[in-house]
Amino acid sequence: MHHRQSSKGFSRRTLLAATTAGIAAAGLSTAPAQAAGATGTTGTADKGHKADKALKKIISGMSLEEKVGQLFVMRVYGHSATAPDQADIDANLKEIGVRTAAEMIAKYKLGGIIYFAWAHNVRDPHQIADLSNGIQEIGRRQPSRIPLLVSTDQEHGIVARVGKPATLFPGAMALGAGGSRSDAREAGRLAGAELRALGINQDYAPDADVNINPANPVIGVRSFGADPAAVARMAAAQVEGYQSARIASTAKHFPGHGDTATDSHTGLPVITHTREQWEKLDAPPFKAVIAAGIDSIMTAHLVVPALDPAEDPATLSHPILTGILREKLGYDGVVITDSLGMEGVRTKYGDDRVPVLALKAGVDQLLNPPSLDVSWNGVLKAVQSGELTEERLDASILRILRLKSKLGLFKDPYVSHRGVDHTVGTRAHLAAADRIAERTTTLLVNKDRLLPLNRRTHKNVLVLGANPASPSLSDGPPTTVLGAALTELGFAATVLATGTAPSQAVIAQAVAAAAGKDAVLIGTYNVTAGSAQQALVNAVAATGVPVITLSMRNPYDVAQLPVARAHLAAYSWIDVELRAAVRVLAGRAEPRGRLPVPVQKADDPAQVLYPIGHGLRY
Repeated sequence: MHHRQSSKGFSRRTLLAATTAGIAAAGLSTAPAQAAGATGTTGTADKGHKADKALKKIISGMSLEEKVGQLFVMRVYGHSATAPDQADIDANLKEIGVRTAAEMIAKYKLGGIIYFAWAHNVRDPHQIADLSNGIQEIGRRQPSRIPLLVSTDQEHGIVARVGKPATLFPGAMALGAGGSRSDAREAGRLAGAELRALGINQDYAPDADVNINPANPVIGVRSFGADPAAVARMAAAQVEGYQSARIASTAKHFPGHGDTATDSHTGLPVITHTREQWEKLDAPPFKAVIAAGIDSIMTAHLVVPALDPAEDPATLSHPILTGILREKLGYDGVVITDSLGMEGVRTKYGDDRVPVLALKAGVDQLLNPPSLDVSWNGVLKAVQSGELTEERLDASILRILRLKSKLGLFKDPYVSHRGVDHTVGTRAHLAAADRIAERTTTLLVNKDRLLPLNRRTHKNVLVLGANPASPSLSDGPPTTVLGAALTELGFAATVLATGTAPSQAVIAQAVAAAAGKDAVLIGTYNVTAGSAQQALVNAVAATGVPVITLSMRNPYDVAQLPVARAHLAAYSWIDVELRAAVRVLAGRAEPRGRLPVPVQKADDPAQVLYPIGHGLRY
């Protein structure tokens, strides 16, 4: 591996030698994530004890300000740790009061950074690697010389911060439809290897929520499904995959975000499950990932009165985080909040109090507060006043340092361009993503055996539909991707993007374009009763041309589209899933997916139209 030098000629080898001197003999770089003594052999337990002793020595030498900073994981604008673009400097000054990541780390002694595409952290693989190295270099120049956890939300499917040329895999519900633990594990392993090569060492995935509410606005296809046992199996497998690549996997959102119609980004959801229902529906995936050795668990900003009669958000609830997660479930890994900028955690308390209450509840890492200065000083003052003790902070810092040690960050937190080139977006990884995606596409309707389409009888295909694409996650708008995929397979495809809310004029244009076509493929996106998307499908179907619908997010669309001759579920608008769906549509792959959630009837939600496990074959 080629080692980088800083722009000032600073040798990271010199810094690493200084940092690791005196602690390598204690086995610090290979310390286990769990508490010492939790292992099955005396030798490993002894190593854990020695590692904890070395970590505690580091903690004892930290100032109070360093201890407070170690608890925070914060956003920052810019592609570089030291030389971001002027617009990003301006954004940092406005929101954080610093110019760069380097200034922020130095001022607040941060323990972690989170990457976002909108913060311009993830332009391309080499840039991401350089940013990660720059962050680690700044961190290791601080008095405590502690490496940082660099994190992001890379769930895959509809939530992915790092786009192409990195490999993009099917999301959780698609994997749930495939039903293969091996595929979930492999996707996690390969995705984790790519993140690790970029210097990202903590991934906020997988989503362990059980999505039993079709109206859920924030989870949906981010969940593996509605069957708690199946979600538990798939989540545990993906954790094993990520962590085999030396990525800290983060299961979310404890105690379960799958049964809500409120988005915790904008409001405070209330889960009305009884304690018994929670044990049966929400708990199994979290028990499974804990058994699989999960490195970190993210909290949910929602209220569960049956678990906490005081009705505090779970992020701030001692009965939930300490009483249930720590004590009942026996979890001693890192607990991280969901973003503290979300309204779900800000509705009852001020931004200076939320971090303090989260720590008192049992949290270790405080993620992305709206004002770092307000939150950081709130924790500092709570310790100075005696509301929080330094011992309480030390307990969380020990868990965080154990994780950093397990990941090998004390030994070498840096990455190289060579490692990026050998790992990120390789042909082998892309081929694996294609194979996995083909096993997820679900055929829900196939009247008169319309599918697979025959190029002789259905050569001319009109492609209509929504374009909810993120540029970094796709080769173009979904309708364009679908058209290109059909063309590659020998069909003559005409594309007309109609959007998620087509006007009457657009619908009339689509009807006119359908004339003379052999089939129409319509990509749908969260169709509701009486919506313009439903009107579009009905109008085109009335022409008599066979209509095939493809749900590009929630599979529940099918209940609103009874006029479609065939319906496929892709669970995402990302290229890898859309192209797999087209291969299935064209008979180049068999439809193997099975519904991981039930679909209720449109006119009678109490009745199930398609049950869990439904999926047609050719």
